[in-house]
Amino acid sequence: MIRFPLFVVTLLLVFLAFISAQDTAATPPAPLHNAGVTEKITFSEVNVDGPYIAMTFDDGPHATNTAKLLDMAAKRHIKLTFFVLGECVAQNPAVLQREVAEEHEIGNHSWSHPNLAKLSDEAVRSQLRRTEDLIFKTAGVKPTLMRPPYGELTRRQRIWVNHDFDYKVILWDVDPLDWKRPGPSVVASRIIAGARPGSIILSHDIHPPTIEAMPQVFDALLAKGFKFVTVSELLAMNKGGERPEVVNHPEVQPSPQHQLTPPTLTLPATSPSKSPASAVSPNDQD
Repeated sequence: MIRFPLFVVTLLLVFLAFISAQDTAATPPAPLHNAGVTEKITFSEVNVDGPYIAMTFDDGPHATNTAKLLDMAAKRHIKLTFFVLGECVAQNPAVLQREVAEEHEIGNHSWSHPNLAKLSDEAVRSQLRRTEDLIFKTAGVKPTLMRPPYGELTRRQRIWVNHDFDYKVILWDVDPLDWKRPGPSVVASRIIAGARPGSIILSHDIHPPTIEAMPQVFDALLAKGFKFVTVSELLAMNKGGERPEVVNHPEVQPSPQHQLTPPTLTLPATSPSKSPASAVSPNDQD
């Protein structure tokens, strides 16, 4: 029987392992469009029976503007959806707690409002994870929705974000361009004219003129017979029929399970009547 020196056997094993790794690396991943299971994960509107709409507000919470908006919603018994920035939650935790206590929905709008489509996957993951963790720590809820700043997120990003965070990606079909500050009457008229059953309406609760427009918006849409629901409630009414997206692409693997830290809550009893206005974020578009 031939016996080889130990170092020869070791070198042979290392060589074989190297060749195997090269073969694996040379195998291209399956193309995105050939993946199997599909699901709708991005929504600009929802196909519903009935006059249901979702009013959504981005870039808060704001210390005074959001509180005024919550007062208006409470008076009319309507529910809203807030896509919040992590840095604003850090500044105004009590406002987020009030949003949750009054049964509005919270979505993830990133930490600092960058264009996510221009960031690395790890940077996008950090923007979303930091915000999700702070939302949970502050108010005890985990978002199931996200809205990318400026509406910018690539198809591949949408798929892995859905894998990693189990988020639906929410865009909009009515945009009053309130970030351009056209004035309350223009904001109101654009929303009222554009709303239709299943609409997801975009606004920003950091702009005072937008808040001034909301009583007219709410009252006019209620008078037209529209019913305000959260985005998740609107999605639950979905009749389907939309073009699905691939969600089990082999290139997109979920990250390890992330554990959220339980919150310590101190919920405000009522809205603060007066509080110092926080600085408006410069990242106020969409």
